Amino acid sequence: MRDTFLPFSPPLLGEEEIAEVVDTLRSDWITTGPKVKRFEQEFASAVGAPAALAVSSCTAALHLSLLALQIGPGDAVITSPMTFCSGVHVIEQVGARPVLVDVEPDTLNLDPQKVEQAIRKFVQGKEPGRLKAIMPVHLYGHPCNLDALVALAKEYKLAIIDDAAHALPASYKGQTIGSMAASAGVPVLTSFSFYATKNLTTAEGGMLTGSPELIDEARIWSLHGMSRDVWKRYSSEGSWFYEVIRPGFKYNMTDIQAALGIQQLRKLPNFRARRREIVSRYQAAFSQIPELRTPVERPEVENAWHIYALRLNPELLSVTRNQFIEELKARNIGASVHFIPVHTHPYYREKYGFQPDDFPVAYREYQRLVSLPLCPRMTDQDASDVVEAVVDIIESSRSKRTQEPTLARASV
Repeated sequence: MRDTFLPFSPPLLGEEEIAEVVDTLRSDWITTGPKVKRFEQEFASAVGAPAALAVSSCTAALHLSLLALQIGPGDAVITSPMTFCSGVHVIEQVGARPVLVDVEPDTLNLDPQKVEQAIRKFVQGKEPGRLKAIMPVHLYGHPCNLDALVALAKEYKLAIIDDAAHALPASYKGQTIGSMAASAGVPVLTSFSFYATKNLTTAEGGMLTGSPELIDEARIWSLHGMSRDVWKRYSSEGSWFYEVIRPGFKYNMTDIQAALGIQQLRKLPNFRARRREIVSRYQAAFSQIPELRTPVERPEVENAWHIYALRLNPELLSVTRNQFIEELKARNIGASVHFIPVHTHPYYREKYGFQPDDFPVAYREYQRLVSLPLCPRMTDQDASDVVEAVVDIIESSRSKRTQEPTLARASV
């Protein structure tokens, strides 16, 4: 067993990030300024986006997407119950209604067939309000079935609000997530997260990509609804004059955060390669163990592998999922669960009368999910320690009625 605790997903920051931050601190700009502008440009180039807006969080980016698309009271947005609560909160916060749709059993992403069923209820007048958008979540970094979702958006004149908090860098049929606005044929805005555990971090922060027109509108909303941001007002080329043209918010990113992002973006290809190496070790070790179900990667996608979500087959084990996580902790391995389905939380359960089995796939799979450590900081020994701990728990927890001769210890 390990002597020290292995955190679930610590950040990987180096001297380059430190030097870039120090350079910012020694400059004339620490809030939104030249480094934010540079980060936006370099990020847009990296993902192939027409335009980008750096903001304070992915939640802010999702909120700004709704505002830029003029979604509000009386409107509805389809999204997944298998997501972090903030993605649904923002729909509530603009006065619209979240319409939850169940997920695919393999990817746990939105099920396009069920999305179409939900859309048809609006068309037939069986659901109140105006359906305006689909908010797919690229869960764990695995892209959704975008062909099917974009086709539905085109047919029913809906926008796509892409939740790519986990999906940097990921691609669908060779197209980078974040670049769809240029070719989808419907309005598309994509939101990324740079939270401390993400594949690229600015400690807190996010990015919104989309068409120049929608990004310009989101930019106004992102800083008090002002016609000029601080860089345009206080730089040598700027003017002090501004007008407030929207009842906006304070969602701007600082140059200190952007300094981290600029250097993290350069390292992203190496970070991705290291994540894939660790995933390969996990897949090789766990794929032949009947008590476990390993994550999928469909042939048409490139998974960002933000989270390695292992699923237990509880009928073959004498421990629950929660006990399994405690056993990992006892072996100095950090783990988590992604996510508690939105419809089971008291606010949404009480407001909309949701029952756990209203979305049976999401609820069933949640009960057997375990997110294992996965980050580029991990060493080969760290990965081996995780494999050893998981295999050890499985071997000591097989249900008596299913016990067979002990599997040979997985190669690590």
